Amino acid sequence: MTTKNLLVELFVEELPPKALKKLGDSFGATLLEQLRSQGLATAASQLTTYASPRRLAAHVSAVADRAADRPSSQKLMPVSVGLDAQGQPTPALLKKLQALGADASAAAGLKRAPDGKAEALFYESTVRGATLAEGLQKALAEAITRLPIPKVMTYQLADGWTDVKFVRPAHSLLALHGSDVVPIEALGLKAGNTTHGHRFEASSAQVAVPDADSYAEVLEQLGAVIPGFETRRAEIVRQLQAAAQRVGAGARPIEDEALLDEVTALVERPNVLVCAFEKEFLDVPQECLILTMKANQKYFPLLDAHGRLTNQFLVVSNIRPQDPSAVVGGNERVVRPRLADAKFFFDQDRKKSLESRVAGLAKVVYHNRLGTQGERVQRVRRLAQAIGARWQGDLLARQADQAAMLAKADLLTDMVGEFPELQGTMGRYYAQADGLPADIADAIEDHYKPRFAGDALPRGAVGVAVALADKFETLAGLFSIGQLPTGDKDPFALRRHALGIVRMLIEKDLPLQLDQLINDAVALFPQADPGTPALLADFIFDRLAGSLREQGYSAQEVDAVLALRPQRLGDVGKRLAAVRAFAALPEAPALAAANKRIGNILKKAERAVDPHVSEELLKEPAEQALYQATRDVAPRARSQFEAGDYTGSLQTLAALRGPVDAFFDDVMVNAEQLDLRLNRLGLLASLHGAMNRVADLSRLAA
Repeated sequence: MTTKNLLVELFVEELPPKALKKLGDSFGATLLEQLRSQGLATAASQLTTYASPRRLAAHVSAVADRAADRPSSQKLMPVSVGLDAQGQPTPALLKKLQALGADASAAAGLKRAPDGKAEALFYESTVRGATLAEGLQKALAEAITRLPIPKVMTYQLADGWTDVKFVRPAHSLLALHGSDVVPIEALGLKAGNTTHGHRFEASSAQVAVPDADSYAEVLEQLGAVIPGFETRRAEIVRQLQAAAQRVGAGARPIEDEALLDEVTALVERPNVLVCAFEKEFLDVPQECLILTMKANQKYFPLLDAHGRLTNQFLVVSNIRPQDPSAVVGGNERVVRPRLADAKFFFDQDRKKSLESRVAGLAKVVYHNRLGTQGERVQRVRRLAQAIGARWQGDLLARQADQAAMLAKADLLTDMVGEFPELQGTMGRYYAQADGLPADIADAIEDHYKPRFAGDALPRGAVGVAVALADKFETLAGLFSIGQLPTGDKDPFALRRHALGIVRMLIEKDLPLQLDQLINDAVALFPQADPGTPALLADFIFDRLAGSLREQGYSAQEVDAVLALRPQRLGDVGKRLAAVRAFAALPEAPALAAANKRIGNILKKAERAVDPHVSEELLKEPAEQALYQATRDVAPRARSQFEAGDYTGSLQTLAALRGPVDAFFDDVMVNAEQLDLRLNRLGLLASLHGAMNRVADLSRLAA
């Protein structure tokens, strides 16, 4: 058994660029997994994947030409079924042995071993290890089957009869174990030691690969191809930075990881060139120009040192001509009509004010069960007014109402019709063109924020008010008609809306009550059933809990705080900090356990417990001491709580540990005398209320 490095390549027509990286990773990972499962590769074998527009390849180190033989023990049947009373094999056993390729003589060598309550017969043999050709054939078939192909193509082989289904037509298969060709087949192709290089710049039509380890080097030198996805990506980044430096004046290419991945999947031999367009197009909002260059042409716009768009951009070409002027000129000629369209849309849109477009929203369907965008705008306006009035008064209410009225008007503009990604952004520009105040213009753009995890929040109070109103209206409306997320399906991005609400309420520390906001929103939808507010509250608190755990808070800490359902979410951070500080105190475990015990006692009480305590009925010294300690400590803790000093409030309560421990050691709570029992339950109820203002401390008990 000899070990060498293995190289497998499928050469195909141009693969889908947005799926290329996943295809390459999947191809290599499945090959390695299958080779390991057959004993041809070991845990020490290293995988290197290659993925270019026209090839998927994998290099695996330390692959054996044949797997080691392995012992096998196969259970056949119970002894009582396989052997008769004289110990001779039954027909059933002989038939089973025959199916395994053994004859009757093998019966004498069968192993008898316990199997549960009975004894069974086992057939022991040596399984021949798979050859590399056998194992690689199986591994390659599995790798092809498991590829995450976006859409399968059907094409015919050269014989004109055989149909093959694959992501793109395949033209050659390369399989080398060291320098030896592995005789395998796939997709109607037989493996060899040749591949194809760059479509235009390879030194020859076919490129011979002498051995597995020289694959990348030979392809780069003779085939004019950089086969490694990450290597090619890094080369593009290097060339982009170098080109920007040549432009000077602090120029830098726009950062876009998705665009970089897509361009990497479009070229095999990257060559970055500097192009330019007429400066008059810079009068158009730069977001429009950047989007059309990125989305339609896959160009990298250049920004100046202040982040403003310049009239130059970078093209990643797939060829390296001695004179690139034709390539540069062609790209400049292609982008010009795109930019002219953007300028035309911008000029035409500004001929009508945003306010004049609002009436047209009544003709745009929002949801067949929730009415038009016009009706939706009215609902958002009512919520935005209410939020503004509660938060800062009449001025903010009026501003929020105006911004909410105009927030969706840009949906009817030509620019947003062409580039839906610019909704909100174009609304801000058109509001500025209409002479509206900056607060209103910014709010029109910001009411969609945060659009994704880590996105910025709205800049001003008007934007926050409208963003909250927009998200609450969306959640309440869809919850009212039963359109809740299920599993990983969330077509209306309701989880993102809920997290956006949570972030704004917490990070902006807004003095707004969550239950009021939910009730106001649900009240806008007559079709909502009575349980909708509670359902929506649960949904938001679930998102909050997940977010807090991701921030590093323990499940116990989060559970303790959220068990009380604090309605002012801006306080949650301070409550969590207080709980964490309390949990570090030596008194914390005992008080948490006692709190849990008190809660259980109160739950089992035959009637609702009145927290009133009669001093005359306090008979035992321990209950008298606890009552006095509670009278001393609880008011101070309450004052600290009301002042927002949650950490101080919980630390003040730590002084109750001794009296609480003594109470449970010395006092029978469920006394036979009714008035004593009720008085002691009342004492525990008052203690329980005092201890659980900041968080439910029982949730901290081990």
